[in-house]
Amino acid sequence: MPSRSPRRPGPLPPSASSRRRGAAEPPPGLFPAREDLLRLLAVLTIASAAAAACSRLNRRPEPFCDSVQSPDDYADDSCQPCPHNGRCVDGQLECVQGFKRYGGSCIEDGLLSQTATKISELLQLRICDQHARALCGQPTKILFQKHDVSDTVDELLSKNPAGLTEDAIQLVKARVLDTAQGFFETTFTSNQAEAFKCPELVAERYMPLTCQVRQWISRNIIFVASFSILFAALLRGLCTIYWRQALSNRAEEIYEQVCEILEDNAVNAKIGNSDCEPWVVASWLRDHLLVPRERKNASLWKKVEELILEDSRIDQYPKVIKGESKVVYEWQAGGSLSGKTKKVQESESRTAVGAIKLAEEMGTCVGEVREQGSCDPARRDRTKA
Repeated sequence: MPSRSPRRPGPLPPSASSRRRGAAEPPPGLFPAREDLLRLLAVLTIASAAAAACSRLNRRPEPFCDSVQSPDDYADDSCQPCPHNGRCVDGQLECVQGFKRYGGSCIEDGLLSQTATKISELLQLRICDQHARALCGQPTKILFQKHDVSDTVDELLSKNPAGLTEDAIQLVKARVLDTAQGFFETTFTSNQAEAFKCPELVAERYMPLTCQVRQWISRNIIFVASFSILFAALLRGLCTIYWRQALSNRAEEIYEQVCEILEDNAVNAKIGNSDCEPWVVASWLRDHLLVPRERKNASLWKKVEELILEDSRIDQYPKVIKGESKVVYEWQAGGSLSGKTKKVQESESRTAVGAIKLAEEMGTCVGEVREQGSCDPARRDRTKA
C-alpha cells in the first residue's frame, strides 16, 4: 500500500498576518509617556516633603517631667523623664552649673572637670607632703580617714570656689573623692577604721632635695666612703705634684740669681776693688734672695743648695768671719760669662756700624763716578776738610 506524505501548511495571505499582529500589541495610548512619569514623581516628592515639614512644625515637643516626680508618675509617656544633671520644673529643662543643654540631655562644659582636677592635685600634694616629711624622720600624720579627706576637700573648695553653686560643688566633691579613692592606698588604723595614705613611691617625689641626698648617702655609705677616700688621695697627689713643681721652679730661679751675684762678685774682686771679697756668705745670700715667708720653708733653700753643689763653677767651703764659722760660696770659673757676652755683643755692634759706613761710602763713590767719571776718596776727604 503506497505511503502518503504529510501536508505542509501553505503561506497565509497578507490580510491574515496583519490581523494577528494587531491582536498581540497594546494600543498606543494605553500607558503614559516617560516625560509624564518624571513629572508625576517630582510632584509626589514635593508633596511628601511639604507634608513632613508641616507635621514637624505643627508637632509640639513633649514636656519634661518635674524632677520631684518618681518614675512611676510618668509611666504613661505623657512627659519626658528629666535627664541627669538637670532640673525640670513645669515641663522646662534647666541644666545645673557646669553642664549645658544639648537636645534632651545635659552634657558637661569642662568647668567641673577642671575644678575637680585642680582640687585633686591639691589634695594629693597635701597628703603626700605629710608622708614625705614622715619619710624624712619628722613626726607627722600619714593616715587619713574618710572624714579627714572630706574635710580637706571642703577646705580646698572653700579656698578655690571658682564661682560654683552648691550643686556644682557637691558634684566636684564627689568626683574628687572618687579620684582619691583610686589614687591613695587603702589601709586600716589601729582601731580597724579604714584610712588612706599616699603611696611611698609617690611620696618620695615630694621629699626635699636635702632629705633625698641624706637618704641616698645612707643607702650607699660604702660607695660614698670609698669614693671620698679615693678623691681625697687623688687631690692630695695633685696638690703634692703642683707644690713640688712650684718649689723646683722657684729654686731654679733663686739658683740663677746666686750665680749672677757670685759671678759679679768675682769679677769685681779681680779688677782690684779692695772693698769686694771673692766669696759670699751663704746665709747672707739666703736672707737677701728669700722673702720672709719663703725663709720658713726649709725645703726651698735646701733645693737651692743641692743645685749649687751640682755646679762645678761654685766652690763651697767654711770660713771664720768675726770669730764665727760660716759657709761661703766663691765663683771659680775663669772669666765672667756675662762679661764675655757683653764683649761679643759690642763686637757685633761695631761690625754692624762699620758695614753701614762702608755701604754709605760705596753709595757716595758710585754717585761721583756717574757725575765725574772717577772716584777719589782722598780728594773727597780733603774737600770736606
